[in-house]
Amino acid sequence: MRILVVDDEPRLLSSVRQGLEAEGYAVDTADRGDDGLRLAVEQAYDVIVLDVMLPGLNGFAVCRQLRADLVWTPILMLTAKDGEWDEAEALDTGADDFLRKPFSFVVLLARLRALIRRGHEARPVALEAGDLVLDPAERTCRRGDVEIDLTVKEFGVLEFLLRNAGHLVSKRTIVEHVWDMHWEGDLNVVEVHISALRRKIDAPFGRHTIETLRGHGYRLRADGT
Repeated sequence: MRILVVDDEPRLLSSVRQGLEAEGYAVDTADRGDDGLRLAVEQAYDVIVLDVMLPGLNGFAVCRQLRADLVWTPILMLTAKDGEWDEAEALDTGADDFLRKPFSFVVLLARLRALIRRGHEARPVALEAGDLVLDPAERTCRRGDVEIDLTVKEFGVLEFLLRNAGHLVSKRTIVEHVWDMHWEGDLNVVEVHISALRRKIDAPFGRHTIETLRGHGYRLRADGT
């Protein structure tokens, strides 16, 4: 297994490399964000260890660019001690896990093994269907360059449909995933929100993204048309 470690602390970079190599991993290193980005795009890695604070490009920028380039190599982000905002931003920009400094090498190894098992499956930050884009982290929705304002429940219904794009989902399934367990209302509430979504994401753009299959449920077209 081949690992890329990007960190600008020479002592940490050296010790992590030696430790990983002793465990049988092939290890490449970089001490700048831009160099790490180049290596991650040009070479095939099983996992990337990426520090937040880097010269050239910071870790967030590197992670965001890799995901934009459809590089789905699992990323473990190294964050500052007590850096809860760093941790949140790391996950929101596409990282798969984070580890606070200073860290135990035993824990680092375990996290890396878990990420390697996860593999390279696509894990986009934003959900897309054609030019319809929903960003759960930023809580934004747009069709092309046009921003679309959604209520909390409309956002939740659309997010669930996008995560299941191309698949038929029933009203009850939508309710189970968007409303809480204490909700006891008419399933037709889903129709109300679907109608509202169509008025916002489809009608102004001449699209028919959300299909109704009478008696069965709804399906969002994966191509967003």
